[in-house]
Amino acid sequence: MSIVRKRSAANKAYIPSNNRDNQYILAEFQLSDALLTQISPDFSEDSKQPYFQFYQYLSQLLFTLSNDFNIKSSVFVANDKLVRVRYSQEMHQWQTSQQILFYYDPQIHELQNSFFDANARANKITLLFLASGNDIRVNAAEFHQKVTKLLKYYCQQLALKEGDLRVRDHQHITYDIFAKNKGCTSSVAHKLRSIDQRYQSQAVTLPTENSAITYAIINLTINNRLLNMVDIDPSSKDPYNPLYTFLTDTFSMVAKRFNLNNGALIANGLVPIVRYSLHEIVSRVGELQMLGYNPEQSPCGLVSKWQADQLVDNVQFIFVATKLDGTDNRFGRFINQIEQAMRLLAAELEIPGNKEELIIRFHQHVAYNL
Repeated sequence: MSIVRKRSAANKAYIPSNNRDNQYILAEFQLSDALLTQISPDFSEDSKQPYFQFYQYLSQLLFTLSNDFNIKSSVFVANDKLVRVRYSQEMHQWQTSQQILFYYDPQIHELQNSFFDANARANKITLLFLASGNDIRVNAAEFHQKVTKLLKYYCQQLALKEGDLRVRDHQHITYDIFAKNKGCTSSVAHKLRSIDQRYQSQAVTLPTENSAITYAIINLTINNRLLNMVDIDPSSKDPYNPLYTFLTDTFSMVAKRFNLNNGALIANGLVPIVRYSLHEIVSRVGELQMLGYNPEQSPCGLVSKWQADQLVDNVQFIFVATKLDGTDNRFGRFINQIEQAMRLLAAELEIPGNKEELIIRFHQHVAYNL
């Protein structure tokens, strides 16, 4: 085999054929006094449900345009909550004080709904578009193009400046690292090109002024088998310190072994939120663990966050790609390194691959002003 072919093979990831694809696009804009007056000229804070007519108008315009552009699932959100989307065989929505989560199967579910408090003014309006059908990743550029066309019409109808809308395209590939152990013997080769490179190959060009980030989150369930691997003293004020120390040491060892130097271990019960940031950010915001990274910078190292007096259900391992990990804007090698690291971690933790799951979700995000 030639050197070129060896390099090409190294940059491909072989992902189980039973993987799941997800794509959703968010568009956000600030709620201004001018827009409120334009849509609701008789607005009064003293009226019953003062914002109902305003939110209803904006949401119905979204749904009308979604039908015109053949977008099956769109959601209007005006409650200032962080929108997250996950796969589920059953469609449902779940809200906390800071988040609103949408669970759906893109192959079977369709959704048009609005979420707002008619008595409260939101700081921003969020429009959510969920990809549907088969071949989500293959059709991602077409879906993105349809959404951006819709958004431009939406801006025209509301006399909004297009540049006031922030567009965020989120794409995931999710699979069990041990899928083969459970009988899934077929795989699909992926180069895992960056979003803008994939879109460009389909004649869809993103603005040059965009921020993109690529990362993976691996979910490890805490069970009795893991707990029995360490000495836990229930009478101690920090009984789970041995567990989290053991996991952190193992995580650090396998990450460094495979040259993964940009990531985090989260075991504090918070939801990790990875974002593009010019400066490194590791901070708690209520129920969220915010992690900000600049992929153009050198790796920030590995961090661990846990609470030794609390036992969590799951531990998340996070690896964030830097410019060194995306050779020619391809991340196949990056995922291969993560898989190798997680297989070594599974060996260290004695995880039975034929019984337990080690789920990896590969994220690609890009954001820009419309």
